[in-house]
Amino acid sequence: MKKFGYILLAIVVLISCQKEKEKKVIEPEVEVIKKKPPVVKEFGFNIDHFTVVKDTIKPGDSFGEILDSHGVDRGRVFEITNKIKDSFNVTRIQAGKPYTLFKSKDTSAKAQIFVYQNNDIDYTVVDFRDSIIATKNKKPVKLVEKVASGIIESSLLQTFDDINVNSLVAYKMADIYAWTIDFTRLEAGDEFKVIYTEKYIEDSIPAGIEMIKASYFKHRGKPIFAYRFAHDSLEQGFDFYDQEADNLRRAFLRAPVQFSRISSRYNLRRRIKYYGNKIRPHKGTDFAAPIGTPILATADGIVTKSERKGGNGKYVRIRHNATYETQYLHMSRQAVKVGQYVRQGETIGYIGMTGNTSGPHVCYRFWKNGKQVDPFQQDLPASKPLDEKLKPEFFEFIKPLQQRLDSVQLKKPEIL
Repeated sequence: MKKFGYILLAIVVLISCQKEKEKKVIEPEVEVIKKKPPVVKEFGFNIDHFTVVKDTIKPGDSFGEILDSHGVDRGRVFEITNKIKDSFNVTRIQAGKPYTLFKSKDTSAKAQIFVYQNNDIDYTVVDFRDSIIATKNKKPVKLVEKVASGIIESSLLQTFDDINVNSLVAYKMADIYAWTIDFTRLEAGDEFKVIYTEKYIEDSIPAGIEMIKASYFKHRGKPIFAYRFAHDSLEQGFDFYDQEADNLRRAFLRAPVQFSRISSRYNLRRRIKYYGNKIRPHKGTDFAAPIGTPILATADGIVTKSERKGGNGKYVRIRHNATYETQYLHMSRQAVKVGQYVRQGETIGYIGMTGNTSGPHVCYRFWKNGKQVDPFQQDLPASKPLDEKLKPEFFEFIKPLQQRLDSVQLKKPEIL
């Protein structure tokens, strides 16, 4: 019996010890790893290493004065400007452009890096910490494909405003259809669909429209398609063709001003108030637009006149080939010089009121074989057609774009 008692006691002690051990189980230590804060960079530089100053070029500011006001002595400024003169002309910095200075964090607080923003994407870095170097760079840009559609009630620009789409898309569409559609004479009920790409900086900041990939415009019941097709053999590297591979371009634009109205047409028996309401031939077409509106060359050519003369005021004349010449009168100022080669759609001057004119407009004159004619009555030549060898590639290329356009639902105007 005693022996049984000892055994029972041993069992109780053993169980008690086991429970005590279980109570004393030590949890393993968890190592807490502190995360390092993310490195914040701007224009490729760690901003924690500098004192960063952001500002805008003000009228009268110079590169030297800016650096001088931030601790860089004039001798060093001269050394910097002389070293980078071939890669960055500091005399051409423009008022209104933003700039960033990276300054040392020590007591001297001297500027060490100057960044000039040419636009939302392009910028120039002048690094003069040790050696002096200027480099041109671009912010990373993300391209996002978008679609838009609408039904015209008044104008193309108003429709884009109504559907809350960047008006730059409308301007690019006007460029594409400049030879086939008169955008000053759109009709209520005309409709469009467009596929385009928009540029974004840092995934969220809009930076403009990159390109239109495809579009459809139904004008007066006639659908006109446009597909952007790029190929090394094409003169500009790309062009716009319809669904039959016909080039949408013509040798001449329909008008030298975008979205302007014709205030007076070519008329050999027009009465002109300026000359006492007498019949005087008007051998031009007047396009009314606000002062300062860009005037575009309607075709490629060589500038033969860029001057101010009598009733013409400031004007430009362009010789396109042995057959055609054009002239653009009453400019506020010219943007080209005699002998300069200009491309179709290039700005050659700006709307004004110089010479004999009662309001801001450009008088567009057109010569064929040395005789002034009405450009709207001419059967103007088309641009170079797509090479037959490229057509199979073109038709294959546009298939997904055709399907994409077909799937776009027309956005109808809201009825209030």
